[in-house]
Amino acid sequence: MMRRPVDTGDPDRLYTVTGGRSRADDAFDLVTLVVAESEPGVGMQSEHVRILELCRHPTAVVEIAAELKLPITVVRILLGDLLATGRITARHPRAARSAASLPDSALLKEVLHGLRNL
Repeated sequence: MMRRPVDTGDPDRLYTVTGGRSRADDAFDLVTLVVAESEPGVGMQSEHVRILELCRHPTAVVEIAAELKLPITVVRILLGDLLATGRITARHPRAARSAASLPDSALLKEVLHGLRNL
């Protein structure tokens, strides 16, 4: 099976899309869920419009990049624009629970024993 190279896009287009910026917003990792908080407005950049349309329901940053066919860094820059204007919110995945907040192993064994007896 032949693998296709990753399309990073035309450098001139990417420069235009980001307004020449190369520093992405650190608020977004690959699995951050993005939700649109408003409808696209008149005169908005087409990529911003597309992000707002995609994010009517929670959508991961990596999914947005795949749909737009843009590098993650470019998408993170665009998301930073939208976050700064209040057009989106970002929901970070919950951190893993601490071991102290997990059920006691004795309780889990009792539940397992009860299920086996069913």
